[in-house]
Amino acid sequence: MQPWIAIVIGAAALVVGILVGFFVRRAIGEAKIGSAETEAKRILEEAQKDAESKKKDLLLEAKEEALRVRNETERDLKERRGEISRTERRLTQKEENLDHKTEVLEQKSEQLEAKLKDADALKEHVSEVLAQHLKRLEEIAGYTAEQAKSELIARVETDARHEMAQKLADLEAEYKEEADTKARNILSLAIQRCAADHVSESAISVVALPSEEMKGRIIGREGRNIQKLETLTGVELIIDDTPEAITISGFDPVRREVARIALEKLISDGRIHPARIEEMVEKAKREVDAVIKQAGERATFETNVHGIHPDLVRLLGRLRYRTSYGQNVLQHSIEVSWLAGMMADELGVDGATARRAGLLHDIGKAFPQDVEGSHVELGVNAAKKYKENPAVIHAIEAHHGDVEAQTVIAVLVQAADAISAARPGARREDMENYIKRLEKLEEIASGFGGVEKAYAIQAGREVRVMVKPDQVSDTDMKLIARDMAKKIEDEMHYPGQIKINLIRETRAVDYAK
Repeated sequence: MQPWIAIVIGAAALVVGILVGFFVRRAIGEAKIGSAETEAKRILEEAQKDAESKKKDLLLEAKEEALRVRNETERDLKERRGEISRTERRLTQKEENLDHKTEVLEQKSEQLEAKLKDADALKEHVSEVLAQHLKRLEEIAGYTAEQAKSELIARVETDARHEMAQKLADLEAEYKEEADTKARNILSLAIQRCAADHVSESAISVVALPSEEMKGRIIGREGRNIQKLETLTGVELIIDDTPEAITISGFDPVRREVARIALEKLISDGRIHPARIEEMVEKAKREVDAVIKQAGERATFETNVHGIHPDLVRLLGRLRYRTSYGQNVLQHSIEVSWLAGMMADELGVDGATARRAGLLHDIGKAFPQDVEGSHVELGVNAAKKYKENPAVIHAIEAHHGDVEAQTVIAVLVQAADAISAARPGARREDMENYIKRLEKLEEIASGFGGVEKAYAIQAGREVRVMVKPDQVSDTDMKLIARDMAKKIEDEMHYPGQIKINLIRETRAVDYAK
């Protein structure tokens, strides 16, 4: 067979196959489309049937719900109509009651107006009668109503003033007695509990020598040793005929103590020359500084006062070498701290602050003599510098009365300072000054009119004055005592306080015959 024939036959077979496949697929597609259309129609018919059924159900439910709502609405409307009817009946009843009450009130108002007219007429009649009686009384008494009223008011006022003055005097006496009793108890308790040691110091120190030969060695060649020691310490060495002793004189107790320690070290060492003197003086200064620090710390420990600035503690220690009228200032400060703290505890005040203020009240005396200002000013400045409590600063400022005490603690520090200074044996005074003070006290008291005799007793702490009873009345005694106290305060200087005790003797004399 020829090849091209085979190709033609194959192509024809292919074309026939394609045509057959096309017609077969078309027939199958048309069959499927027909079945799909049939199924779609069936589904659509079923959906329509379901929709109709559901529509009927929904319509039925809607009708039932509408019926239910209508029934409820009618029931609520019926209830509200009933409530409105009841409310209308109540309002009608209240209106009727109000109308009745209004009628009653109108009747009472008419009756009241009638009574008021009667009362006004009666009042006018009473006023006329009262005026006639008052006029008659004025004619009988010889006083007008205004004059009688003024006299009555004046008499009542006088009686009231007298009763008020008597009551005030009684209350004042009662409160003063209670206050004096409580104050005496507190002061006596504080003094009894305070048992401080007191040492009187002077402005000189004495150093014992092992032999008389040591005096020459201390003086040195041409006096260079003693001059060196005096220059370095700022004191004066007195070498006289006193056997085996040298006197150190100086107003500054710290310098005097440095000189004493340095001199004792030189005597113990035996090598006395300017270089050695300078070395020993430096050692003595360090020892004194250590003693000062220890003394300040001991004072704070004894008084249970803590938290003080270290510089203030060193200033406290310097008070160990200061005296006031022979009384050691550091010991005096410790005693004031104890007394103020105990009195504050008894009164229910802050005892810690009172002890702190008492311990620091004389801190200004620790500064050298060449620093300007009183010890009160110096103490206040130091306390402010080291951020002390304002209550402590005020107590320092007020403890000598430079400013008026504004707090209880300041008053307690004043009292404790006076107690410590006025205690017998605490301070020394010249006998001549003491006698002059007593004579001045008696002289001031005797200078008042009506005074018969005046005696200064209790070491000048009290002046007892006898007055003439025919010249001075009981009411005048208080004025005289106040004027006498004021004059003593203005003309005299004294520690503590002075009691003015006026005595008026009343005698009744008769004779039996």
